[in-house]
Amino acid sequence: MSDTTIDTTELGEKIVAVIKTIYDPEIPVDIYELGLIYDVFVNEDYDVKILMTLTTPNCPVAETLPLEVEEKVKSLKDVNNAEVEITFDPPWTQELMSEEAKLELGML
Repeated sequence: MSDTTIDTTELGEKIVAVIKTIYDPEIPVDIYELGLIYDVFVNEDYDVKILMTLTTPNCPVAETLPLEVEEKVKSLKDVNNAEVEITFDPPWTQELMSEEAKLELGML
């Protein structure tokens, strides 16, 4: 492994860390802990694809939240490009929330 090779696992952790700085405007929990991020893919060109959902199709931030995720992930120096794909399959439910998020919202 040369010094210029980036560990995709390490990059994945950086991506998750940046995603954890983005909060749902209606719930005081970051979108990662809420379970809105279904998957993060990084290819050998350091292009990132994020599969995410929203709490509802009518989410007030349906237009801006995916863009915010894209912009923040693109801002990482090791990321070449980032694309967010929104899916509602499977639909988001409270079951997808982390224990931490449930605790934060008094659901445990």
